[in-house]
Amino acid sequence: MKTTPATAPSETLAGFAALLREHGLSVGIAEQQAMLSAALTLGAVSEQRLQAAWRAIACHNAREWRLWPDLFGRYWHAHRMKGGVRVSGQTRPSRDLRQAVQQMHEQLDSAQQPPNQGKPAPQTASDAPGASQQDQEASATPRAQGGASRTEPLQQRDGQMWLPQELGALQRLARQITARLRPLPTRRWRSAQPGHRLDLRKTLRSSVAWGGEPMAPAWQIKRTEPPRLFILADVSRSMESHAPLFLRIARAFAVEAQARVFVFHTRLAEVTPLMQRDSSAVQEKVNAVTAGFGAGTRIASSLNEFARVHARAQLNRGARVWVMSDGFDTDEPEHLATALAALRAHGARITWFHPTREVPAAAALRGARAHIDRFIPLASVADLAAARLVLH
Repeated sequence: MKTTPATAPSETLAGFAALLREHGLSVGIAEQQAMLSAALTLGAVSEQRLQAAWRAIACHNAREWRLWPDLFGRYWHAHRMKGGVRVSGQTRPSRDLRQAVQQMHEQLDSAQQPPNQGKPAPQTASDAPGASQQDQEASATPRAQGGASRTEPLQQRDGQMWLPQELGALQRLARQITARLRPLPTRRWRSAQPGHRLDLRKTLRSSVAWGGEPMAPAWQIKRTEPPRLFILADVSRSMESHAPLFLRIARAFAVEAQARVFVFHTRLAEVTPLMQRDSSAVQEKVNAVTAGFGAGTRIASSLNEFARVHARAQLNRGARVWVMSDGFDTDEPEHLATALAALRAHGARITWFHPTREVPAAAALRGARAHIDRFIPLASVADLAAARLVLH
């Protein structure tokens, strides 16, 4: 059977390595190369020997050693796992370890060809000029078909192979951007030396030790507070390929800036507790959240619910609202401008992050541009790093 690039054994092994990383195992490029060499050396004669070799390469402590049997079976023998029923118009090619190893040998013996030959470069829905909203949502990802995904939501890892050093770099970037957010002055004062105003009460108390002489005056300065940050990520079908990146970025700011994170499609849901949780299974749960969504997008309705229900008491002057979406809305076009105007009325500053190079040309977004402070392209972490100087 001819192996297509989408089911190439090397990509299958990379998917297995991604699953291991998401559960806390340190499997990088060196470990993947060692696992590939072991597969080519041992062959597919004994799966037990190959699994033992891979286990010794990937596992570094007792916890990882205990996790291994379940992760290996979940990936290579998913048909034996209980509790999963999937309805779809197409079936996903099964992962067979023996067949994958045999194909590795065949690829090694055959003439070497570029792995991506003939494969079109990925592009987002809005990159195609003149495409309608329905066409863009249908072509944004090959995984969407008739309302059901062709692959398991917790097994599809495209764009989610994050190494520990990459996550650390993203966390540091979020910390730098958070430090640049202008603090908001309040009416309260706090003690500081030197200061701008004399703290008469503390000065009089300290003067007792000096016989009533104010020899050690106490001073105060204005107390400032960091602005409240709210992140609303679009996880509708047209944003399926970008939602993992948006949620990874949102999680970094939920940790560093105590941001409140929401996801929306036709409804709104807060996922802040999930984002702030430090667990090896967080990405699995994030994927489950996004997989449960889909269909169309009601941005205006979601923003209204956010302002009236979830953030009514916290939306004040200087609050930052970051919307991550392509701007395609199934609500009436004029409703988005009304919803954004209501947010601005509370004093919030709105930044719109879009996954395309140009500002999306959606009708709803064109009529609401006057209420948005800044548009920022966000298709990669590099885009976020480039925008850190304007996020303040």
